[in-house]
Amino acid sequence: MTAQFPPPTVLTPQRTQGTGRLSAKCRDGEHRLDRLYQAGAARLRLPRVARSSPLEAVMINTAGGLTGGDQMDWRFETGPGAHLSLTTQACERIYRAQGESRAHVSLRLALGENSSLAWLPQETILFDRARLDRSIEVDMAANARLLMVEPVVFGRVAMQEIVTTGLFRDQWRIRHNGRLLHAEAARLGPDIANTLDCAASTGGGLAVATVVMVAPEAEARLDAARQIIGRSGGASYLSPGAAGSGKLLARLVTSDSYALRKVLGPLIRLLNPDGGLPKVWTT
Repeated sequence: MTAQFPPPTVLTPQRTQGTGRLSAKCRDGEHRLDRLYQAGAARLRLPRVARSSPLEAVMINTAGGLTGGDQMDWRFETGPGAHLSLTTQACERIYRAQGESRAHVSLRLALGENSSLAWLPQETILFDRARLDRSIEVDMAANARLLMVEPVVFGRVAMQEIVTTGLFRDQWRIRHNGRLLHAEAARLGPDIANTLDCAASTGGGLAVATVVMVAPEAEARLDAARQIIGRSGGASYLSPGAAGSGKLLARLVTSDSYALRKVLGPLIRLLNPDGGLPKVWTT
């Protein structure tokens, strides 16, 4: 007698999905949690901070990294007068994707009147054949303050990792008082190694960072920022054309993540005097 077995099942790879929402408010001089929502692989933790310090939130991807087909969606909001600092528990790792699939990460920030937000994640690390689409949208009130630091690393030199091919697409839109203040769209791939070798991109550098500060004191920080950055990049300032917040923009390129952090640490302390460098960066 011949046993009858069911046909083999084709397994579909499990995909990671995560959604995180957080808003901050100011009450009696303290910056407190207003609303919190988390689902899937997205988690948010709130370390204890001094009474007068900004509310600090640490983002966690419990999946341990992203690959093709994974999706993470983050949204944060600061109410009137609230101060919020955001960082990640660890570096976000983007692993090799299958075929043409991509990981998708979206971030939306909304800053209310007289509020401030510091976006200070640790590095995003891309591995060979990683594919990532990322979008960042910011809407801020006229008198709000924003600091954004986004470091990206193409393979870890200490681990002898080499990124040859892949895809990295990054789109930013920052609107200040309803007007577009900053917009950029970057694409690297599929031949990432040769692109990074070009003098017009990173000249062989494997760790890069974009820093954007929108605040009334941005122009006053420009000279000090340039001294810290040195030969690792450059910084510029855009005047608003009238009394109000201007934009400081800096680009950094270094040989590896260690060299990048040596510059980013002092730069963040300069541009974020109220909150400084997040503790998770050094623990």
